[in-house]
Amino acid sequence: MRGFRHRLAAALLAVVLGAAAVACTTGNAETQAEGPGGALGGAQAAPSDVVLTTGAARQSPGVVAAGGPGAPYNYGPTVMLDGTRTRMWWCSQYPTAPPPGDDILYAESSSLDGPFTGPGGGVPPAVLSGNPGQFDGVHTCDPSVIRVDGTYYLYYTGAAGDHALGNAIGLATSTDGLIWTRANGPIVAPSHDEHRDNLYGVGQPSAVYLDGWFYLMFTDTTGRDAGWNGAGQFVLRAKDPTFATGVESLTDKGFAAVPNTAAPRMTSIVDAFSADLEWVDALDAFAIAHETQDGTTVTFWNRDFTAHPYRALVIPGGWREGPGLVRRPDGHAPASATDPCGRVPFDVVRATSLGDANAPTDLRHYGLDVVGIQGCGDRERALGVLDGYAMPSPVRTMDLVVDGKLVRVDRRSVAEQLATHVLNQRLDALDGVPVAAHLASGARALQAPGLGMGLLLDDGKLWPVHPSTVAALNGSAVEAVSAAQWRSYPEAATLGR
Repeated sequence: MRGFRHRLAAALLAVVLGAAAVACTTGNAETQAEGPGGALGGAQAAPSDVVLTTGAARQSPGVVAAGGPGAPYNYGPTVMLDGTRTRMWWCSQYPTAPPPGDDILYAESSSLDGPFTGPGGGVPPAVLSGNPGQFDGVHTCDPSVIRVDGTYYLYYTGAAGDHALGNAIGLATSTDGLIWTRANGPIVAPSHDEHRDNLYGVGQPSAVYLDGWFYLMFTDTTGRDAGWNGAGQFVLRAKDPTFATGVESLTDKGFAAVPNTAAPRMTSIVDAFSADLEWVDALDAFAIAHETQDGTTVTFWNRDFTAHPYRALVIPGGWREGPGLVRRPDGHAPASATDPCGRVPFDVVRATSLGDANAPTDLRHYGLDVVGIQGCGDRERALGVLDGYAMPSPVRTMDLVVDGKLVRVDRRSVAEQLATHVLNQRLDALDGVPVAAHLASGARALQAPGLGMGLLLDDGKLWPVHPSTVAALNGSAVEAVSAAQWRSYPEAATLGR
């Protein structure tokens, strides 16, 4: 059975070409939607005059990831830089993973150029499959994974079968990215604003966590502002990851409160299927990756999605199915390890050929850098760009940037354990940033059943910590406490990778 995105692309081409079934072809499987008079549908903002300088173009020498025996396609990846590992989830199908239908596979690698393998070097396992009797009873596909405060959130397309407008978006959570617990039912279903020839429905989610908000971008072929062929990307946000309460929908004037996720889709931000979203701290902008004739186009929007702060750029190369941006766990763009304030890497993984099932496969890596920027030009941006970085402090300790705050760490070995990158020289961008908390040697370490370990810092807050070996490195004796005792302390952001 063909995967969701391939069926969507084939349906789109059938609408465009009037064919009953058409295979994907390089460059036109994501045909743009046209509005009245031939104009592009969706949100239209004046293009920016700011052109970003790019360099260091790169691509993998070959395929970086594939399913095991019997997997007929591999596409729709979500890619996470998670400490020293690059983790990837994508859509495929295993004959040994019941029921027959799309499955979400998982693999990891120390390099973007692979090879990506299952944990321990084995075959990538199926970590989410159809749930018989539920909305996702046959198919689970199009994963988007982020991690917030130690919890992994997997947003995905689910369907009970190949029924018209049967696709909906589901959510599953995990503590390790491998074993998932589903939320009850779909969290987003088709809006039914307008029924078109394209009967895909809603799906292809992409999630980002920013300033306490969960942002969710997705396809809805029934959305009011979708193109004539259903193309378009819509955005909801909420502080509730299940999007059950406090939902806001994007309009042409910014975000507005709506009763639920079925509210009319007023504004599409890009004319595309198969798109991925990230927040770029160094550019103070959202970036949307979607396929066009020459490769992956990256379109930029400001924080409110009301203007384009930069001209779009293109990551060139062949493709057959949409891109997965390489992102931090929160869905933000990673910073350069060598020049975090002046360079931003944009990397994608995308399917590049049609396999035996006439569906997209052969995942490869492509990328380039945006260079010559002032990414740490103000305090807020600097703290976003340098999230996870540790560097010497002015007083012979180490400063660690965590969730927009500066934590002073007595022991370098502890800072190195907690940081994603360690710099040997302090960056001027942190000058004047106040120290939010101090991790002193021997700080109290608390451990509660089911809640993990946390360190009590001098701000009176409990900072969850990962890995737990940090306590021994810091000379902290571990105290066993109840869940109630743990929750009696104000909780701060998680320390560690």
